[in-house]
Amino acid sequence: MVTLSWLIFSTFVTPINMLPSKNKISLLLLSLAFVFFGFQQNCNETPELNKKIVAFVKQNIGKKVSTGECWDLAAEALNKTKAKWDGSYGFGEKVEYQKECVFAGDIIQFKGVKLNYKEGEYFLTETLEHHTAVIYEVKEKGVYIIADQNTRFTGKKVGTRMLELKNITKGTIQIFRPQN
Repeated sequence: MVTLSWLIFSTFVTPINMLPSKNKISLLLLSLAFVFFGFQQNCNETPELNKKIVAFVKQNIGKKVSTGECWDLAAEALNKTKAKWDGSYGFGEKVEYQKECVFAGDIIQFKGVKLNYKEGEYFLTETLEHHTAVIYEVKEKGVYIIADQNTRFTGKKVGTRMLELKNITKGTIQIFRPQN
């Protein structure tokens, strides 16, 4: 992106010097706006591999995948779709979820996470010491439906539930984008 941005910017440098100052500033601002906004990722276009991951998960809701461990759902989804990954906890390319788009089909890894949230009249606390899930649906930034197994909600079978990142009070998460 930097190289392409510089190419676009440098293409305008010589002709800009021939323009009056007022026009130089306008053209420069327009160019910078294009470079900045023109290369933003479209969060409405889910990658094809992610769609395949979601299809695999959908086929397995209510079923036990492999041994029923949380990790098995992501591992089997990646293997069945022939995604490239390290066979351990490197489920693909790391996503800077605070800045980048998160898509259904991305994999989320929890480490030492504590969630506090309200469900009906009750305040609940959930701990995810070391847990893996698949983002099944993106509701909005930081609000997802996740699919997972080996939980108190669905046991060793795949189920879905809401995850709001704002409810994380402790620990870390890492989101991965599956790769071809």
